[in-house]
Amino acid sequence: MILGLGSILENEPPEVISSKGQALVEKARKFLSTVPRSGRLKDKVCIITGIGKTEKGIGFATAVAYAHAGAKHLYLLDLVKRPLDGCKAIIAERYPDVKVTTIEGDAADETTISGLCNHVLKEERRLDVFFANAGISYGSELHHITTEMWLNTMRINTLSVFLATKYGSTAMMKTDPTVGKEASSGSIILTASIAGLRACGGPVECWSDFLPLFFLCWKLILWLNTDSASKAAVISVAQTASYQLARTNIRINAICPGLIETDMTQIFWDQAHKQNLTVPALATLNPLMRQGASEGTIC
Repeated sequence: MILGLGSILENEPPEVISSKGQALVEKARKFLSTVPRSGRLKDKVCIITGIGKTEKGIGFATAVAYAHAGAKHLYLLDLVKRPLDGCKAIIAERYPDVKVTTIEGDAADETTISGLCNHVLKEERRLDVFFANAGISYGSELHHITTEMWLNTMRINTLSVFLATKYGSTAMMKTDPTVGKEASSGSIILTASIAGLRACGGPVECWSDFLPLFFLCWKLILWLNTDSASKAAVISVAQTASYQLARTNIRINAICPGLIETDMTQIFWDQAHKQNLTVPALATLNPLMRQGASEGTIC
């Protein structure tokens, strides 16, 4: 039995399950267009780091979802200006009532993050959500990973979430009754990964059913080498900080996505295409036998 799907797995072959899973992925992509705006984030001020290159990115999709939920002001930070402009344009078109500020900067730079949190407090006098989503991964085998690659992964994936937690929580503790924040509160969300829990979560049977996936699984394991250690650290940051933030009414959680179809993981879809594999076949690399869409990971 896998993640509560035992009855399904016992009666249907993997290709049937993954085909049904693909339908769920398409449903996730259309999610926001099928539900009314909830107002759940009404008057809330949010920071999101790591937007991604396109709408496939988890940060990009989350920014649009936050706007859909009625956020007052979104501060979006990324190293690259182009995706920031693209995300801002889409939100302006679909949700003109939501203010968006873009910042081209490094999520692992202390001056940048502390300065951003101070700027938010000065401009909006409150911070409610910090989604630390910036990340990087190298696809190298253990003996080919350089010290520079290792340290850079740790800096971007782990130091960035520490800075988000430290300065984000400090800003969330600030109160100002004039803007409706009378007590310390907030939500900090850190993007970890299933790689932080296990090296590779694909089902063993996919190797016999789809021989080319054996090689794709191996590529996935290599790709997660440095990622696994850094994302395990992200999970630990969330667990430890939750104790220290206990009585502040600030929640901190780490999310652990599996194989999500984003720009960063596009290599697997490209490789599958070269080997004439279908999307449902590729999806069997996940225990749920379907890949995820960024729209389905909205935080």
